[in-house]
Amino acid sequence: MMHYYQFHIGDYRAATAHLSNDEDLAYRRLLDMYYDTEEPIPTDTDWVARRLRLDSHVIVSVLRDMFVLSELGWHHARCDKEISVYKGFSVAGKRGAAKRWGKGGDSPPMTPPIATNNQEPITNNQVNTYICPPAGEPEQSAPLQIPACQHQEVISLYHQHLPTLRRVEVWNATRQGYLRQRWREVAEELAQEKPIETANVLSWWGEFFQHIGKSKFLTGKVNSKDGRAFTADLEWILKPSNFAKIVEGKYHGNN
Repeated sequence: MMHYYQFHIGDYRAATAHLSNDEDLAYRRLLDMYYDTEEPIPTDTDWVARRLRLDSHVIVSVLRDMFVLSELGWHHARCDKEISVYKGFSVAGKRGAAKRWGKGGDSPPMTPPIATNNQEPITNNQVNTYICPPAGEPEQSAPLQIPACQHQEVISLYHQHLPTLRRVEVWNATRQGYLRQRWREVAEELAQEKPIETANVLSWWGEFFQHIGKSKFLTGKVNSKDGRAFTADLEWILKPSNFAKIVEGKYHGNN
């Protein structure tokens, strides 16, 4: 069982810049669980949430963003790779020990060394447990064949169908992360019915933005008590709670 892994601060920060504080904590604890058990994260997210002492909806959000679902559970490509490397070293080490102590060779048995407090620690060149979260890496293949997120195409559809809303001038890591999460959620839902391509997902986003255009509240046509109107922008639209409410039509009641 793996008891530790290297943590590279720069790589982690780049990969998780879009996560909230709760999501960042959930991601760290999910990685710890993955390496500790050497198994994919179970699909019973309520059970996982209890074990990690976090809210279930936070766990689900992070799993959908940073992991890939299969029949065996939620997979993390980097974790799977490093666990495989670790197990390879472990098997090789046991074979070497068996040979040295006379259990697998022709030489007479030797007495195993006695461990002492002065024993040298395992070095990095003996066990490679490097972890690099998936920042900027290509989309990992999944059983549902989810197309890679098309950031610029979605932004273009937003500008095309919602020309009166704030234009996207800066597309930073936080906003990219929000879109990746929502893109995967939409694509996974569509792929449940039939195999999909990028065009299918983009078509959904076009219809989604048209749906937003029918909301007087979201398009700034309803004044609040102070006489000012709220106008949505793409980052606000992509935040998990806002996105769900828009899909459910909760901002379309006054149309």
